[in-house]
Amino acid sequence: MTSSHFNVSDHLIEQSFTIARERYAALGVDVEAALQRLSQIAISLHCWQGDDVTGFEDPDRGLSGGIMATGNYPGKARTVAELRADLNQAYRLIPGTHRLNLHAIYLDSDQRVERNEIQPQHFAGWVDWARANNHGMDFNPTCFSHPLADDGFTLSHVDDGIRQFWIEHCIAAREIGAYFGRELGTPAVTNIWIPDGYKDTPVDRLAPRQRLRDSLDIIFKKALDPAHTLDAVECKLFGIGSESYVVGSHEFYLGYAVTRQKLLCLDAGHFHPTETIADKISSVLLYVPELLLHVSRGVRWDSDHVVTLSDDLQAIMQELVRGDFLERTHIGLDFFDASINRVAAWAIGTRNALRALLLALLEPRDLLRQYEQAGDFTARLALLEELKGLPFGAVWDAYCLRQGVPVGMAFMDAIRDYEKIVLAHRT
Repeated sequence: MTSSHFNVSDHLIEQSFTIARERYAALGVDVEAALQRLSQIAISLHCWQGDDVTGFEDPDRGLSGGIMATGNYPGKARTVAELRADLNQAYRLIPGTHRLNLHAIYLDSDQRVERNEIQPQHFAGWVDWARANNHGMDFNPTCFSHPLADDGFTLSHVDDGIRQFWIEHCIAAREIGAYFGRELGTPAVTNIWIPDGYKDTPVDRLAPRQRLRDSLDIIFKKALDPAHTLDAVECKLFGIGSESYVVGSHEFYLGYAVTRQKLLCLDAGHFHPTETIADKISSVLLYVPELLLHVSRGVRWDSDHVVTLSDDLQAIMQELVRGDFLERTHIGLDFFDASINRVAAWAIGTRNALRALLLALLEPRDLLRQYEQAGDFTARLALLEELKGLPFGAVWDAYCLRQGVPVGMAFMDAIRDYEKIVLAHRT
């Protein structure tokens, strides 16, 4: 690896950590327990950051169905092998052991396979790779970028034949998710998102939602072992080409998830720009068994920017920790930035998600609750603000060191080396 001024001595990192641990201990926080808990949390990295959501079904086909990747940074993955190599590099820069979230268009097959005919055998190579690298896997049917989705409708389509095609695709996807879970020993979250909606104001808002409800009921009719796969449904406020009406709205899927006891997927970019999904978590988990989060960053719209250590991100992770919801929540990432190094995007976004989790785990929750229950909101506010100045960064650096990944900006040395040796040679 190239040496740089980003490298910090192990001794200095440990020295800073010792001081930080004492500062947190004064507030009753067990730093070692927080680090141990963090090491058990698996983030599901989204495969589509590596190739701009192109997939390997038909790489020459453009994106459609409310999906857009912007930028032309060199070095995107063009094959399954290249995508796995890039993922391997990203995982080396992220502390902990994590998962992979795979879309159906990323099948590993020498022959073209229609989406309603995909089978576990078309993803066996991914399972072999995941097993060798100790990754769990999650899955998604791909209901976009296809001729039968070009008019913006899939599971709610008015045409019985087209609707049946997408029903069959989602049924096949559930079986593949179950295959992942059986083979890897950890349940795959199989999440359904569809782009269905109207660009302009519709006259009949009800009928498409009735068709979507009925399609989902058919898809989920066969009971699958929850030890192997968990069903999730994902809502959205609006999308490209569905600015005026989205069939699968938050209200639709919340009602569906509650009545059918499915996981609800909350995507941080799928709501109004002034909304944060943090406040929805405790309400939803009163009524559904588990939750799927797609951690993203929308800028004025669902633009899927790389996750930064923002107030919104911290609020999401604080809610998971404060409410003791980690065991019932599956955390995945969902952004695709083609304007920067794609491996770096994975590393930056995932490291930020983990840093936000660590910040939440380092809160003196018992003391904060004590102030709140006593009605001492002044002390609660004061302590929350003081926490922002504690040496959290020293704890994070020590965690990275212990996990054997670069500390601080040193991970960019590995990114630049990989870019020079591998990515620059892709055309």
